[in-house]
Amino acid sequence: MNVPTIGSPGPPGGQMMTTRAVLRAVLVVVCVVVTLYLIVLLRKPLTWIFIAGFLAIALAGPVNILQRRMKRGFAVAIVYVALIVTPFVFIGLLLPPIITQANNLVNNLPKYAGDLTKFVQGNDTLRRLQQDYDLTGKLEKEAEKLPSRIGDAAGVLSDIGLGIVNSVFTAVTIIVLSIFLMSAGPRWLESWAQRYEPEQADWWRRLFQRIGNAVGNYVAGALAQATVAGVSSWLVLLILGVPYALPLAVIVFVLDLVPLVGATLGAILVGIVTLFSNFPIATIAWVIWAIVYQQIENSVIQPRIQARAVQLEPLIVLIAVLFGSTLFGILGALLAIPVAAAIQITIREYMQQRKPPGVVLPLGVEPPRPDPPPQPA
Repeated sequence: MNVPTIGSPGPPGGQMMTTRAVLRAVLVVVCVVVTLYLIVLLRKPLTWIFIAGFLAIALAGPVNILQRRMKRGFAVAIVYVALIVTPFVFIGLLLPPIITQANNLVNNLPKYAGDLTKFVQGNDTLRRLQQDYDLTGKLEKEAEKLPSRIGDAAGVLSDIGLGIVNSVFTAVTIIVLSIFLMSAGPRWLESWAQRYEPEQADWWRRLFQRIGNAVGNYVAGALAQATVAGVSSWLVLLILGVPYALPLAVIVFVLDLVPLVGATLGAILVGIVTLFSNFPIATIAWVIWAIVYQQIENSVIQPRIQARAVQLEPLIVLIAVLFGSTLFGILGALLAIPVAAAIQITIREYMQQRKPPGVVLPLGVEPPRPDPPPQPA
């Protein structure tokens, strides 16, 4: 066996191959760095495109149902008009009671301060503190000044108005992008699938269909779960005699769409309202109901709905929501479960495609048949 000596030249072209490999590695690293930098710069429009794609996939189900009875353009228009009108319906339900209660609170603050003064006068310890520091007198003066200071909130309201304008611009942009994706998305996916062989093209079509079904099922399941929470809360609030039961139930419905913490936040907000309606009976009854219902929702309602919707393990759901909320806040928590479902479907389809095929018998050879059962004597 010939052993190369030290300093002997390597194979022809070895230096060239080494240089080419180094250049290729450097180019790959540069491309990755530039791509990540562009993603960071364009993270806002990329987020809008991602949300628009999610909306297009989620609304594809209702559009396909309406498309059976009308043209696709009319179906898309009806679904997106309903999507745009829904937030205004919620605002119309929530805004009047909020304004009414805020005005009542501002107008009744002097009365509340007077009630506090009477309470302090009836307590020896608080009466001594009152004599030393005149706490209630200061509170009454500030309460009397509060109605006249409402106009000072103009600056705050202007900032809020600017934020609302920016939010409306973002929402309009996302909806327009979603409409374009709804119209052109199926054609783009079909063009992508046709680039491959028939077997691989069928695999891509099946993958796209399963991901779309998973996202649509997740949205339908989340809406069903939030509807159960809102309706049940509305009935309980009606029984307890809490005012504005319907707007409070709408708040519970909206917050229940947020995984993990949404139901708890809704229960806390409604609990605060019950403090001003029929304390302590309504508050105690609502706290007991909220605890019991959340246990039922976490152990019965949510597992059954999401198991049918996206077929994810509870551990994967929890991890996905934690990662999504940490990276992108509430938006990440909302989109984490369908993204995890899409990743799981892609991995399963890929593993199914890579699975070795079964044994194929030669032509003319039939598989062995089982022995017939013995005939009775």
